[in-house]
Amino acid sequence: MIHHHPGDELLLPLAAGRLGAGQAVVVSTHIEGCGECRARLHTLQALGGALLEDTDPVALGPGAWERTLQRLDRPAIEPPSPAPARRSHPALPGDVPWPASLRGCASSGWRWIGPGMRYARIGVPHEPTASVYLLRIGAGRSLPRHTHGGVELTQVLCGAFDDGRAVFGPGDFDAADETVHHQPVVQAGTTCVCLAYVGARMRFDGRMASMIGGWIGM
Repeated sequence: MIHHHPGDELLLPLAAGRLGAGQAVVVSTHIEGCGECRARLHTLQALGGALLEDTDPVALGPGAWERTLQRLDRPAIEPPSPAPARRSHPALPGDVPWPASLRGCASSGWRWIGPGMRYARIGVPHEPTASVYLLRIGAGRSLPRHTHGGVELTQVLCGAFDDGRAVFGPGDFDAADETVHHQPVVQAGTTCVCLAYVGARMRFDGRMASMIGGWIGM
């Protein structure tokens, strides 16, 4: 059962193609496994299409048609690009599948950030500066207490954590900002893996945590 979902403030720009690529891969990963949000997204896309049909046409600028024809007639001078090399990605626990929304994204291997905690950096092709991470945290472990300098989007792939506001389990989505001050604690008996977008540096309470966060770009 999925209990926490992205709101329309994220689904609407995703439907319109205006959501940044870093945020979009996290929201899209949620939609892969959530029929409720998938149906909601399709509804918003249909509404957007209907609005376009009702929009009054706008005349093209001078010479637009001629320039389009010239581009169509222009011979290709670049050889076709070779097929992209197959990308490896960090292994996920058990039978957890690699999200389809991350296909084409580069990824590092698991890197140590503390006892029982690992992270992997995800490179998003259309937004290379986006801070997107996989976080793998062992049972009973917790992230240091922190707040945020901007929006933070988290999609739980497996396991569960409790941050004092709610329990977030497999498939759940969380959006946090500077108004949220929390400490996610992984529940006993399970490893938790999350996909996260960090819009701005996290503000950790402790000095050591702040140093480690700055070192890895969080």
